[in-house]
Amino acid sequence: MRSAGVISGVSVAHDRASVQEIECASEDDVQTVVDYLLAQEGVTEAFSLQTCNRAEAYVVTEDAADGRRALDDFAPEVRDGGVRHMDHEESLRHLMRVSAGLESLVLGEDQIIGQVKAAIEASRDVGGIGPMLEDALLKAVHVGERARSETAINEGAVSLGSAAVRLARSELDDPIETAQTLVVGAGEMGTLAAQALSSADVAELVVANRTVARAERLVEDLPGTTEATGLDSIESAIAAADLVITATSSPDYVVEAATLADAGETMLIDIAQPRDVDPAVGDLTDVVVHDIDDLETVTDQTEVQRERAAQQVEVMIDEEFDRLLAAYKRKRADEAISSMYEAAEYVKRREVSTALSKLEAQGDLNDEQRETVESLADALVGQILAAPTKSLRDAAGDDDWTTIQTAMRLFDPGFDDIPTRRPDEQAESKRPSFGASGSRPDQNSDRAESNDELPRRVLEQLSDD
Repeated sequence: MRSAGVISGVSVAHDRASVQEIECASEDDVQTVVDYLLAQEGVTEAFSLQTCNRAEAYVVTEDAADGRRALDDFAPEVRDGGVRHMDHEESLRHLMRVSAGLESLVLGEDQIIGQVKAAIEASRDVGGIGPMLEDALLKAVHVGERARSETAINEGAVSLGSAAVRLARSELDDPIETAQTLVVGAGEMGTLAAQALSSADVAELVVANRTVARAERLVEDLPGTTEATGLDSIESAIAAADLVITATSSPDYVVEAATLADAGETMLIDIAQPRDVDPAVGDLTDVVVHDIDDLETVTDQTEVQRERAAQQVEVMIDEEFDRLLAAYKRKRADEAISSMYEAAEYVKRREVSTALSKLEAQGDLNDEQRETVESLADALVGQILAAPTKSLRDAAGDDDWTTIQTAMRLFDPGFDDIPTRRPDEQAESKRPSFGASGSRPDQNSDRAESNDELPRRVLEQLSDD
């Protein structure tokens, strides 16, 4: 018996958990998490997503209770308030919101959609992605791309980190792409600043942090030339940098006048609260210092724009969510209908064979007579199953899964002697590829609505209904 199952999800993210808790939930890589989840009882598919600001996992099971049990140990050391558990519909909607950037620290940021695509491929490589998650994740990527192409959700700068990069781009004498850059601090704001600089394709990016291991984890996720170092090397790091963004949580000044003794022409943007840069630094020749007050105008101009775009994306998600649910419903109904017709086909073939054998024993049968008998059998099957077929489609539309599951049990064609289809009768299964755009030529259609498994006359009967 085929079954689409249900999705269960769990999330440890910045909206509920601390950075330390997210790090704790991300101790194992994506493929290790997926392998573990696939080994749990009842789990048929699994997916994991890990970024600087979130660690999440999703499983597909026949029963939702099995899904919850499989995810119980996902983040055992994180307090209950830091973990969000999601049922089937919550998981579907959440994946779309994540991909669209609505759940990001920086509203609408672009990096997350690439991270989702990478997580899909990593999960697929260890056998975690099946038909249920394929449909959900393909839809999430599609929504994320629609959000960015059809709205202004990713335009301008909203976070202090991205605003700092935008300010630097406008004031540096040379293009920011040629700049040697330094981010001091690997916490929330430092992470955003480093991500913004990485997205700007700067020539070199160094992240300095009191805990070097944390800086190393941050730069691992950033493309381009990056390096991690400790605060004890900050003086030499600043001397080599054209642009420095400071974002620590230190109660004391991290950058003092003496720190810039050999810096030469340098721009410092201090987004820490309290400030990282001693105000006396501003008196130094060749050193330009900006603080949070200088960034307010940059941030205010784009925050309203993105909030307006976010409302458009919410409407988009509502529409795509309804389409995905309808597709899942149709798919589940079609599975039950297909099982029903397979069982009927088995009985029909057996009885037609018996009837033809008896008729041949009474005298020769010509091809026309054989065709008449087989057409009669086909017509009987079609007419008898027409009403149940319509009822199953109606049940799917009404969320009446009890009726559908009952039908799948009653008509399960699980006979040991059912002939298997020949290889040339099997439709070749092609896995969608998430390339640079993450889309397929048919991405606007709902993959879950495929009717390839249904006999042609079934499709004709359904269209007549």
